Amino acid sequence: MFEKVLITDEERQMFPKWTVLDEDLADVDPVLAEQVLESRLEFFRGDISRTDYWHDPEGIDVIADIQYVDDGTRAHRLDLYLPHDSVVRGSKTTPVYIDIHGGGFVYGYKDLNRNFCTNLAKQGFAVFSISYRPAPETDFLGQLEDTAAAFRWIREHRDDYPVAQDQVFLTGDSAGGTLALYMTAVERSSEFAEKIGIGQSGLSVAGSALISPLTDLTSYLALCGFDAKCEFGDARLVPIIDCIAPMFFTRLFDRGAELADLKTMAEEVDFPSVFINTSSDDFIHVESLKLATALVAAGETSNCTIGIRIRARPSATCSRCACLGWMKARRSSA
Repeated sequence: MFEKVLITDEERQMFPKWTVLDEDLADVDPVLAEQVLESRLEFFRGDISRTDYWHDPEGIDVIADIQYVDDGTRAHRLDLYLPHDSVVRGSKTTPVYIDIHGGGFVYGYKDLNRNFCTNLAKQGFAVFSISYRPAPETDFLGQLEDTAAAFRWIREHRDDYPVAQDQVFLTGDSAGGTLALYMTAVERSSEFAEKIGIGQSGLSVAGSALISPLTDLTSYLALCGFDAKCEFGDARLVPIIDCIAPMFFTRLFDRGAELADLKTMAEEVDFPSVFINTSSDDFIHVESLKLATALVAAGETSNCTIGIRIRARPSATCSRCACLGWMKARRSSA
């Protein structure tokens, strides 16, 4: 099916460690399927170059592959990373982070962020890391529905673990930052939750750390009138988000374009403390600035912190280091 896409045997062996390859593309339009596969390969080849630096620090307990939806699928699992001393003490005081991985909405499972999550746990946090269905298996609202289901599972089962029971913090990178932003809005505003059609979990979100998030979806909703066959010429020259937009954002578009308007969101949602991290290497850094501008204009000045790394290479590592500082500060004030 994908004769033009070159994949080595080694890549085929490595892919399942943290992402789907092409198993979900058999019934997808061939042009769109090829674009998705090319994007997954590009993401994968960037990540594989960093794997030599990934490690689990000592003193972290891992509870892996918990099904938050009882359907047996890999996309509906979560991990919990705990400082070992929290397990030994057994007290329910360890502050909780929920991490949502990125990957252009088409790539990755929770395992992609294991290195980040274990090192975050090393700072004294309990970290739930969640998977969700990638596009084109589902759309944007489907990914939010998966995330909301994971949040409900955490609320219903957190008493089984030595973690704080009163509030949580969210974090996510890239597409995961987008999902974290929208879930912050859902959990902090019953009106927004009702409009978008995503049920609140009952978790109290006390802060959100967004790393290189895609925040302004209005231009993608404008593409929802197109046929979902990637009518943009050579698919290989088009960003994956533009190519999947006609099918990926249609349900969100149908529920109201204002749901993607940052100004409206910032004015209507009672946002908690928000940390937005970008860098000079971040090709979507303008998205972070758009969100920060909207929050400040809505009077959220005291709650909005922007971390900008001017010479951050590699950006993912440095951005996350900056983000850790904010997270530790939030822990002390929790």
